[in-house]
Amino acid sequence: MNINFDASLIKKYDTFGPRYTSYPTALSFNPSFKELDYRDELALSNQTNKPISLYFHIPFCKSLCYYCACAKIITHKNERTIPYLEHLTSEIKQQAKLVGSKRTVTQLHLGGGTPTYLSDDQLASLMQSVYDNFNVADANTREFSIEVDPRAVRPTTIPLLHELGFNRISLGVQDFDPKVQQAVNRIQTIEQTFDVLDAAREMGYRSSNIDLIYGLPFQSVDSFAKTLDIVLGKRPERLAIYNYAHMPNKVKAQQLIITADLPSAKTKLAILEMTIKKLQAAGYVYLGMDHFALPTDELAIAKKEGSLQRNFQGYSTHADSDLIGMGMTSISKIGNCFAQNSREEKSYFELIKSGHLATNKGYRLTIDDQIRRDVIQSLMCQTEVNYQDINQIHQINFADYFQS
Repeated sequence: MNINFDASLIKKYDTFGPRYTSYPTALSFNPSFKELDYRDELALSNQTNKPISLYFHIPFCKSLCYYCACAKIITHKNERTIPYLEHLTSEIKQQAKLVGSKRTVTQLHLGGGTPTYLSDDQLASLMQSVYDNFNVADANTREFSIEVDPRAVRPTTIPLLHELGFNRISLGVQDFDPKVQQAVNRIQTIEQTFDVLDAAREMGYRSSNIDLIYGLPFQSVDSFAKTLDIVLGKRPERLAIYNYAHMPNKVKAQQLIITADLPSAKTKLAILEMTIKKLQAAGYVYLGMDHFALPTDELAIAKKEGSLQRNFQGYSTHADSDLIGMGMTSISKIGNCFAQNSREEKSYFELIKSGHLATNKGYRLTIDDQIRRDVIQSLMCQTEVNYQDINQIHQINFADYFQS
């Protein structure tokens, strides 16, 4: 299905809003949701025996990318990771004990930061903790993915990750234009990037994803088209094209970006239109929001069959599972609740060390929230809403319920 680009409609609704990785969004999470609430929801969900998805936040980076709004720790001291991993291992044991042995882990994702900042031994130890404590699905049915900065990859990294059970890889690129890279402090060559991609394919990884960002300093329609052409030459199975949101008042690192160097709103819109047209012409399926995939990819097939879903890890065929997030700032989705760990390393350590979970805020969905969540999921994943489906699931009359 081709997407019609309606610039006037986009302009009509051109306003800042929260990122829809969930509904309600993370801005609605509040500290009145306690650890006990999370434990109660998980105990209730355990009765369903739904599969489990795990997310681990690895916050360490050796250099600062000026556009990045993620929770991160910039350091060249590798020993800085040791206490964090010790507490993360403790959290793994705590969460696994609450889940029990009957539920199966079908999906796992390492994000950051830079997960490959960790040494080979640390990566192996972390994954061994997962295998020792959780009931992990067999290699043919699980989806284990990791975010990789091609600048932080050793010759042993890709083979080791495959040996540890990873079968999907996501490469951060953002833009190959040297001027853009210089402006955002992320110098990364084409060779560096594609050496990693080629190594992953040789090892037998099931799929690859490449992340790009439009709206960065000095980008134009022509310059971004060149980056897209380079990437399309390698035919990654998936592409994520993110819109850069410049919020220097909220994200300190973005203060290092010169506002005058940013493309205008009109140029950003033109870049987006060109990107959608170019990717569709190259045979990619528009999944929704900011993601594209080849027609043979599992996500594109799920889109066609109407089973595509979206969670904090992006688009997924496993989003019906409960998600347990571990590490500082990680978000869990259990049943009809969200729970977020402490954003600060110090308080994260204190909570784990005291025998508590690291939950410091969250949200329990009301019936109305659940209805609206399903409507928004339909828009994000199927680009339409089937009123009868919503009526049947929630026992409402859609037209009456949303009349106002």
